[in-house]
Amino acid sequence: MAKPKKLKKNMSIDDLAVMVAQGFENTATKDDIARLDQGLEEVKLRLDGVAYRFELAELQKRIQLLEKRVGISR
Repeated sequence: MAKPKKLKKNMSIDDLAVMVAQGFENTATKDDIARLDQGLEEVKLRLDGVAYRFELAELQKRIQLLEKRVGISR
C-alpha cells in the first residue's frame, strides 16, 4: 500500500479553519434549496400544460380520422 504523501507546509489550526470556512461559503442554504424547489414546481406545472396540449392535439387528429372514415364532415 502506498504511503500517504506529506504536506510540504505544516498546516496550522487557523489555516484549516480558513479552508473549512471557505468550503462552507460555497454550500447551499435552506433558502437556496427552497428557491430551487419552487422553480422546479413551476417547471413541472408548465410541462403538465404542454403534455395536456399534445394529448389534446393527438385526440383531435384521431377524432378527425374517425369522422372521415364514418363520413361525418365538419
